[in-house]
Amino acid sequence: RSTLDSWRYRIVWRPKPEPGTPAPTLDGTWLVAVPETHQDDVLVTATLGALHAAGARTVELSVPDSARRGELAKRLLADLPADVTPDGVLSLLALDIRASEHGPGVSYGLLGTMALVQALDDAAIPGRLWCLTRGAVSTGEGDGAPDPAQAAVWGLARVIGLDDPDRCGGLVDLPAGDTESAVPPVLPALLTARTGGDGGRETEFAVRGGGVSVRRMIRTPLHASGTDADTWRPHGTVLVTGGTGALGSQVARSLAQDGAEHLILTSRRGPEAPGAAALRDELTALGCRVTIAACDVADRTALAALLGQVPDEAPLTAVVHTAGAVETARPLGDLTPEDAAGVMHAKVRGAQNLHDLLTGHPLDAFVLFSSGAGVWGNGGQAPYAAANAHLDALAEQRRAQGLPATSIAWGAWAGGGMVDEEVGEQLLRRGVPAMAPELAVRALAGASTGRQSTLVVADIRWDRFLSAYCAHGHRPLIDEVPEVRELLAARNAARPEAQDEGADAATAVLAELAALPEGKRRRRLVDLIRAHVGAVLGHGPSDTVKPGRAFRDMGFDSLTAVELRNRLSGVFGTRLSATIVFDHPTPNALADHLDAELLPAVSGPATDLPAGLHQLEAAYRQASDPAARQALTASLRTLLDTWAASEEPEEATVDEELLAASDEDMFDLIDRELGIS
Repeated sequence: RSTLDSWRYRIVWRPKPEPGTPAPTLDGTWLVAVPETHQDDVLVTATLGALHAAGARTVELSVPDSARRGELAKRLLADLPADVTPDGVLSLLALDIRASEHGPGVSYGLLGTMALVQALDDAAIPGRLWCLTRGAVSTGEGDGAPDPAQAAVWGLARVIGLDDPDRCGGLVDLPAGDTESAVPPVLPALLTARTGGDGGRETEFAVRGGGVSVRRMIRTPLHASGTDADTWRPHGTVLVTGGTGALGSQVARSLAQDGAEHLILTSRRGPEAPGAAALRDELTALGCRVTIAACDVADRTALAALLGQVPDEAPLTAVVHTAGAVETARPLGDLTPEDAAGVMHAKVRGAQNLHDLLTGHPLDAFVLFSSGAGVWGNGGQAPYAAANAHLDALAEQRRAQGLPATSIAWGAWAGGGMVDEEVGEQLLRRGVPAMAPELAVRALAGASTGRQSTLVVADIRWDRFLSAYCAHGHRPLIDEVPEVRELLAARNAARPEAQDEGADAATAVLAELAALPEGKRRRRLVDLIRAHVGAVLGHGPSDTVKPGRAFRDMGFDSLTAVELRNRLSGVFGTRLSATIVFDHPTPNALADHLDAELLPAVSGPATDLPAGLHQLEAAYRQASDPAARQALTASLRTLLDTWAASEEPEEATVDEELLAASDEDMFDLIDRELGIS
């Protein structure tokens, strides 16, 4: 039980102390994005009034249904005066909770928020993005049930905060309702929240009548939230969606062992799914009747037909919804609305169909398999985080209606299911190793009938997770976890001495590099970069990191890129750009950049750009159409990736050294190879 208890967490809301300073003023220009269908909404009018009262000038951006990024970028460039740079961006797009043309679970507000972020980047408009919602979260007993469509926007925004810290502002949830009093005087203070010395700050606020609350994750052992008598005991028929997959099959085995008389296992291929026949035989041997059905639970008609076939002698008593696509990490800028809808299809629409079709049916348990991506965000998985946040809110909504529901935000399971191999490796690097399935399914029984409608079950190695999750600055969400408190206390105690030692070490490294001849200096920079790349990716010796290979091709995502940035910032004693890894896409290119930036007196001033590059720059500046700029940018990135790939050496590293070596380097290399140095 101690292991399971250490895996269990839940979300709580803590009161935020009232600021002791006078109310801040907003003396700049704020861009306010409003759904075209909500321009006359009382909340929109009241929000604009609150900004004006605080001294802000506003530029309102009306966003139509199904707006695409290109269209929004054009509107941004047309509506925002050329000489105005917004101090911030406030989005009210989440208020549009209507289902889009992609179906239930994919709201216009979600797609509009995604398009807005993309359009701001395409139009090169800076400013932190804040999302304003109304009843997207529940702060506890006495508060209303959350709205799943708006909760999904919170999940999306959490990933934006990890992927692009310069864009991230935060989230502010107002009470459900549409009265003017719902916009509190404290709103300007939240929008101007200051960052700490390490770049960290509060980013998630719930404003209620009693004040402002902030979000925290705390440990919740089973003995503190229930007793053994509360543990769910399956009986009758239990429906397991995704039941023939790696995850669903583990759940099915546990249910059969614990007494389920009849299991209905669904998947798109049903009996034709790999391993389905063997799974049926295994479960039957445990004394359980098994039905394996080809049914896409996102298809409401097909699901209703399947539910109508449940035998009267073994009525349906529980549902475990494990179905859902695993998303490979991708930058938000690379996604289309269709991509987002595809990720949310089975997970969200399937859950909504189950809820709608079984609302009047008595159940012992209604379990949704969610993910930690919806709780703290996973870099590069914005739609997946949105889908899981939607599921968590749906469970809370059912509980508020007096219906059974538990949404479990899992970490990684060994053997596949919640994550594929690539995502599993990313999570391991971030401090979330895979859990043994036989232990994870035991956590399922204790969680399904507990007091919490949402629960996190994850094996988190906090020393690793803290560094990765807080790569852009400290995130208070995890402040109340005991291990995090200890790590932060130790870090704070050692900080002054560590800073002095780090500064001395960085000075020594720069002095060493400055004393080297040009060729040897560049090789030394490349070696340093390769060593830290290997450490970040867990590849071991730097010899396995090819200097001409693109970081993206090595498996870098937003968090690992920032981790490498932080390592190199520490080595050289300076704060490097958060996007430096993607701006200079190979170890070779990054070494050239660092040489020019950190050692300009040694490497000499940069030469003038070739005429061709000046022409490209002029063409980019003259392109007023965002789509043209985007196409030009994409073409240049493709060209850079092609060059990066062409730099990759086919022979050993020694050949690479020969190509870049000076006469002095050649003599050193010969001595080293002959063993006479």
